[in-house]
Amino acid sequence: MSKILVTGGAGYIGSHTVVELAQAGYTPIIVDNFSNSEERVLEGLAQILGKEVPCYRVDCTDAVALQEVFSKEGDIAGVIHFAAYKAVGESVKEPLKYYHNNVTGLITLLQVMEANKVTQLVFSSSCTVYGIPEKLPVTEQTPTQKANSPYGNTKKIDEEILQDVANSGSYAVKSIALRYFNPVGAHESALIGELPLGIPSNLVPFITQTAAGIRESLTVFGTDYDTPDGSNIRDYVHVVDLAKAHVAAIKRLEKPDALPYEVFNIGTGKGSSVLEVIKAFENATGQKFNYKIGPRRVGDVPAIYADVTKATEELGFKTSLSLEDSLGSSWAWQQQMMTNTSK
Repeated sequence: MSKILVTGGAGYIGSHTVVELAQAGYTPIIVDNFSNSEERVLEGLAQILGKEVPCYRVDCTDAVALQEVFSKEGDIAGVIHFAAYKAVGESVKEPLKYYHNNVTGLITLLQVMEANKVTQLVFSSSCTVYGIPEKLPVTEQTPTQKANSPYGNTKKIDEEILQDVANSGSYAVKSIALRYFNPVGAHESALIGELPLGIPSNLVPFITQTAAGIRESLTVFGTDYDTPDGSNIRDYVHVVDLAKAHVAAIKRLEKPDALPYEVFNIGTGKGSSVLEVIKAFENATGQKFNYKIGPRRVGDVPAIYADVTKATEELGFKTSLSLEDSLGSSWAWQQQMMTNTSK
């Protein structure tokens, strides 16, 4: 029952990873400042797991508060670091907010981990580090490019920090960076899912909110890209599959011969366009909704999807849930939220 600290554990991916950690025999400990999550997520986790998950309201840029968590819990075996701001558009408008939170937060965490002799770190990275790739699909050897947004740049900088820590030989921390593609879906119980505060910045919650009548219509940002139907192409991975990848990464770091630093793409290996996702949602749920075509959005990459060979062969991880599974569970989650709101 090794303790795994999960920063941002009340967030979308973090909460699903907490479930998978607990079901794999670990004891997850949540650290979250609730700037982009809600405490009702903890109730959903308790219902799924049949017990409450310890949670500390702490900001990862606060070294003193973070140290108090490590001191109180003791014997923390590893950390999964999700805590970060993640909206591409917002990062373009507020870059300093993103650099402070996403970069300072990692540095502070690493310092506290080192002081407490905690040596295993799984880092929540992003396919945005590849920028606009010259060739698809992208592998882990695909050169990283100049980021299209401050958000993407924070992930690139954070990876460079982890690489420098590994190369220094003076730190005991070993890390794995998981480069996510596009997480979608919700837990099969519909008790936890993506919970955007305010107007969603991601495609699928905007689809479900529009289908539910919360939003008037969805805007497809550009249909003039060099893709088969002109809309952006992304690799949409079910959040439960993604959560399981973190458990696989922790298990890899537990091995005596774990490398100081590794990166893995986590996706399905298949790209789907925005217009294809809209059609798949309507087919999976029977729900129609309004959408319109708008101009391109600043910071968006035309197309990106993963080569997942390395994750399959070396991490022992492969996705098992389909895009339709993801969209169906997202709609069930949306309905559950609406039911709870109306009570």
